[in-house]
Amino acid sequence: MRACFLVLFVVALLAATASAVAAPSPSDLEAELVCPTCKTTLDQSDAPIARKMKQVIRTRLSEGATEKQIKAELVAQFGPGVIAEPPKSGFDLLAWLVPLAILAGGALGVGAIAWGWRRRRRDEAPAEPLDPALERRLDAELERYDA
Repeated sequence: MRACFLVLFVVALLAATASAVAAPSPSDLEAELVCPTCKTTLDQSDAPIARKMKQVIRTRLSEGATEKQIKAELVAQFGPGVIAEPPKSGFDLLAWLVPLAILAGGALGVGAIAWGWRRRRRDEAPAEPLDPALERRLDAELERYDA
């Protein structure tokens, strides 16, 4: 009996995963495409061309087109500027690499500064003890302050 429930659970899980992978939602595509008029993603745009593109996406998805096919059709019609993320090849690869290089450089810089501070603190000589007369005076002042 338990084995039957386990098998049913696994089958249901696989079916849910397969349906989630197979059918992209229109909102996913709209977040990955840019309106040629206002240069915002389709899910944020209400321009006439954006509404037309949203309708094309819904129609093509209902016809069974894949996400890749729909993007290719829209790029052919409007140009590569409709894809929200820059291509990962050629000169456009810099749009991916430069921010990562800046983050790595910043992390290295912070590490170097922290290492220098720690090293400088270790190299400093320990402070000399206070003169006994000055220490007694300080204790007296602190007692007067507490009272």
